[in-house]
Amino acid sequence: MGKPLDIAIIVVYLAAMLAFGFWGKTRTKDSADFLVAGRRLGPALYTGTMAAVVLGGASTVGGIGLGYKYGISGMWLVVAIAAGLLALSLFFAGRIQRLRVYTVAQMLRLRYGVDATSTSGVVMAAYTLMLSVTSTIAYATVFNVLFGTNRTVSVIIGGAIVMLYSSIGGMWSITLTDMVQFVLKTIGIFVLLLPFALHRAGGFAGIRERAGDAAFDLGAIGTATIITYFVVYSFGMLIGQDIWQRVFTARSPGVAKWGGATAAVYCLLYGVAGAVIGMAASTFLPDIEAKDDVYAQIAETILPVGISGLALAAAVAAMMSTASGALIATATVARTDVKPLLRRVIGHGEPENGRDGVDDVHGDRLYVVVLGVLVIVIAALLNDVVAALTIAYDILVGGLLVAILGGFVWKRATGAGALWSMAVGTVVTLGTMAVVGDVLANEPIYYGLAASLIVYVVASLLTPPTPANVLQVWNDRLAGRDQPSPVSA
Repeated sequence: MGKPLDIAIIVVYLAAMLAFGFWGKTRTKDSADFLVAGRRLGPALYTGTMAAVVLGGASTVGGIGLGYKYGISGMWLVVAIAAGLLALSLFFAGRIQRLRVYTVAQMLRLRYGVDATSTSGVVMAAYTLMLSVTSTIAYATVFNVLFGTNRTVSVIIGGAIVMLYSSIGGMWSITLTDMVQFVLKTIGIFVLLLPFALHRAGGFAGIRERAGDAAFDLGAIGTATIITYFVVYSFGMLIGQDIWQRVFTARSPGVAKWGGATAAVYCLLYGVAGAVIGMAASTFLPDIEAKDDVYAQIAETILPVGISGLALAAAVAAMMSTASGALIATATVARTDVKPLLRRVIGHGEPENGRDGVDDVHGDRLYVVVLGVLVIVIAALLNDVVAALTIAYDILVGGLLVAILGGFVWKRATGAGALWSMAVGTVVTLGTMAVVGDVLANEPIYYGLAASLIVYVVASLLTPPTPANVLQVWNDRLAGRDQPSPVSA
């Protein structure tokens, strides 16, 4: 059982999340409000919520753990995330915002004019669902220690709170809670842990004296690992539904571009700070075996009671912001892409625009609740879903990256090229996993990407160009000349 004051701080934090959920409900009038905050976020809200969703438990707890083990080189995971977000913001976010869609699959259908691209929604839904599950498991481990509850109870407590505030007000609630979480993470990392850890270690001179020059070796984590981080996380930032859905919330292309770029710079600083905190801790907490325990150990060791509660709240905030963002992304894809696909498969046709109703907030809310319960059940039953998340991430990048980004940069690309690229990339990625016998290996994503790119180019060149009328609609959307109603695809 944790310290009473720390427990009280976490309880107040969780209650505040629910309160902000109800506040968000007052701003939710239709599906556009529920799913993408009415596409009205300005620079401050957009920057904070984007930074909050990309900096989850892996970036916060995991990043400090990597710094503890590898020194400054532990920053590369978060740096890769920052690089992907920067590339997305500067080169694609403005155009993505102008499309006025809800999902990545809708973008594919708009660009290529091929309904079958909605099958990408199945992969995207699996990816975002498992992302929410892993985040739920991560913050439940904090509750285990703090509240003295068993794992299942911890999962239910945290999962229920995320599900409730996400379903009450949708993206408006998530945006408001993300801003609180963004502030907490900023205080926890930059105001508390970084200066306290550096002071305890005797500054950078003390770190060098106790840990040696190896702690300052940028390549200590290994070149292959660094490359993998950039391939998986940077590319993942470019095409993940949870990230795109935040881009859709921007009120203008300029906000999406420069707000996202600002968030990327913040992420870069966050990654460096986390690595420094970890390497500093290695000098005065030398015997921590599990690197994911480093964050909590530092908070309990060097911070006064109460202050340590704020630092633990920051860790929970990092995980909850990712979990809620992934949950609403899963609900959006499930309703907008997966359900219409299933209806076509069983011969029931598809509702207009791929949705059941123009402003059916109740339906959107129901999807969040049902999928939130599913997340809780999976998180309670499984001890480790890293393998499942890795498979989804590899398919996301290996199977979908080329077709998505290619649609923006190559006019000659065709629907047939996109479909074959997604199919072959996915099959090669999964096949390589089977051959290598290790889902955590690097080869599957490399081979999948290479096969996807080759097939994309060849199939596009061998098939007739995309019809002119399809490209005209696409180009008009990109140029902002055709602004449809918020729910149209």
